Amino acid sequence: MEAHGSGFRRVLVLAFCVAGIWSAYIYQGVLQETLSTKRFGPDRKRFEHLAFLNLAQNVICLIWSYIMIKLWSTNSGGAPWWTYWSAGITNTIGPAMGIEALKYISYPAQVLAKSSKMIPVMFMGTLVYGIRYTLPEYLCTFLVAGGVSMFALMKTSSKTISKLAHPNAPLGYGLCFLNLAFDGFTNATQDSITARFPKTSAWDIMLGMNLWGTIYNMVYMFGWPQGSGFGAIQFCKEHPEAAWDIFYYCLCGAIGQNFIFLTISRFGSLANTTITTTRKFVSIVVSSLLSGNPLSTKQWGCVMMVFSGLSYQIYLKWRKLQRLQKKRKTT
Repeated sequence: MEAHGSGFRRVLVLAFCVAGIWSAYIYQGVLQETLSTKRFGPDRKRFEHLAFLNLAQNVICLIWSYIMIKLWSTNSGGAPWWTYWSAGITNTIGPAMGIEALKYISYPAQVLAKSSKMIPVMFMGTLVYGIRYTLPEYLCTFLVAGGVSMFALMKTSSKTISKLAHPNAPLGYGLCFLNLAFDGFTNATQDSITARFPKTSAWDIMLGMNLWGTIYNMVYMFGWPQGSGFGAIQFCKEHPEAAWDIFYYCLCGAIGQNFIFLTISRFGSLANTTITTTRKFVSIVVSSLLSGNPLSTKQWGCVMMVFSGLSYQIYLKWRKLQRLQKKRKTT
């Protein structure tokens, strides 16, 4: 009876994590698209300073992680704050490119492009480290790469194009793939830090990354009289609605990171990958329904192709995890 109750509580916690990640990041996606496409106020101006979202996100997450460390963290001996300086650079440039891409391509196109993270990972693994992948893994990559490529080549509806600030598909997709490349370096550096300093907690990483992100973005946006940060502040003063959207966008990011850390600590990274992958698909559906970005039947076929590849990849990881667990039990 006690085991049954424990299992039920575990299911409730998982459902809580799913609801938290989905609601936080889907709403953040809606706000991100709103800030990149909407015309604010009676003067119908666009918010052109999208890089400011990264600075605002860094500040909110920095404060949030500091509070969480003071409230919950009992670990000491984690990585010193200065070790994050290099990862902070790529973590500042990468997301900025991803957000900037929304000036040139639609939100569904950006989500699909950023879902192809496995392609550069496998390419670099084969080229640099000589890693050999299985046929099913290549099939996953083919489905994702093929779906993204076909989606990119298809004609976007005139309604969607009219909402973009500067429609330019090659530039938009190029920024997304550069975003993936920088993210790859960031993740590798974070893994290196946690390997050298095993007592480093998720909150320590969040604090270190956002501290350097805040420093770099402050210099970039306010380091000289013509810095774009001054224009962003002025726009928010003239259009308070945009300022509230930015605040809610940052708050969603901080809350979403909390649920991600909770999911990884309780259920592992595979469960988190599954939840975040399905969230991306739901984000595309919500964007198409609420934000007026209609997709054609062929484009929906490409979306299904990409997420079939991602789902198959998750299944392969699950099977690998099951085999490892069986091997541990027998030894």
